[in-house]
Amino acid sequence: MKKTNSDKFRSENARNPFKFGTVVDDPYFTNRKSELTEIRSLLNSRNHLIMSSPRRYGKTSLVLKAVSTLKRPVLYCDLQLITTEIDLAEQLLRKIYRLYPFEKIKKIVKTFRIIPTIAINPLTNEVNVQFNPVGKNSDSLEDVLNLFQKISDNHKSLIVIFDEFQEIRKIKAGLERTMRAILQHHDRVNYIFLGSQESMIRDIFENNRSPFYHFGKRMRLSKISIDEFRAFLENHFKSILKNPDAIVKEILDLTRAHPYYTQQLAFYVWERFILNNDVDVTVQQAIDQILMVHNLDYDRIWGSLNRTDMQLLIGLACSDKPPLSGEFARLFKTGSTSTTYSAITRLISKGYIVQTDIGYEIEDPFLKQWIIERRNN
Repeated sequence: MKKTNSDKFRSENARNPFKFGTVVDDPYFTNRKSELTEIRSLLNSRNHLIMSSPRRYGKTSLVLKAVSTLKRPVLYCDLQLITTEIDLAEQLLRKIYRLYPFEKIKKIVKTFRIIPTIAINPLTNEVNVQFNPVGKNSDSLEDVLNLFQKISDNHKSLIVIFDEFQEIRKIKAGLERTMRAILQHHDRVNYIFLGSQESMIRDIFENNRSPFYHFGKRMRLSKISIDEFRAFLENHFKSILKNPDAIVKEILDLTRAHPYYTQQLAFYVWERFILNNDVDVTVQQAIDQILMVHNLDYDRIWGSLNRTDMQLLIGLACSDKPPLSGEFARLFKTGSTSTTYSAITRLISKGYIVQTDIGYEIEDPFLKQWIIERRNN
């Protein structure tokens, strides 16, 4: 077995250089130089951005890193956490109070058709906003959205980020039309719309009957290139390994350069290497640990699936054959092409599989590994 001086490593390089599961910035951020340049250029030209990709590709981290260098106020709102139209108005106004002087906002809020109740926590200075249930909820939201334009100026114009924007359709029917009618007049605000359900984002922004048709520039975020990720991983692993090529290749072969899962596996490899100091087995140990940590999650997912979904995932995990082919149906008993296609559509909407340039694959490589190991055992 190959050994390194792990005690020396612990004292000099205690921090694991890989991070996953949260928004990341330097030194954890991985390249994306061309995308960063494109986003900054677009925002400097006062245009709007629509970015889509499967979940966990790093959209939020990428956009927040891009806007952090522009020295402009940034409002971020995750629509997954919004329940109603009035909740959206309250959350947006609360975030505005974080960005601008209280007195400046107060003067404009006094002109609202429905005056909200504003309370400040004396211990945290956190502002709580509540609109009384009188009048139309759309009036409150319209006043808050127009506040963006009123407080923004040409020198330090506001950037508003709506994450998981496809969730707007779950908040209230017709909310898209209401928001588009307001936002289209805002020439001092940049809007960024992020989404993880490609078909819904495409329908919102590319369907010519949709209110947000061609509202901004579309940008589909792909995986980080293998070469860029290889360089990123090797740069960090070379501090503990003389030749990290084999380990880096093993990581990327499993994760296929998926941003989230590559960082996750690299994190566990790093931790396992410190514990065992064994270059030959560290990647497999890391994989085993991840499968153990998520075993109950995968059990729960599997228990929620119908028989066709199970057979489709087994086929995708254990074979490279196209899932809509007759041979795939024969081997994995998935039924007719229409039945298989319905299962594919269903699993894509749930985020369990994704469509790539070469076909369909299981989104989580560790779920794939879990299926393979369960089948083998």
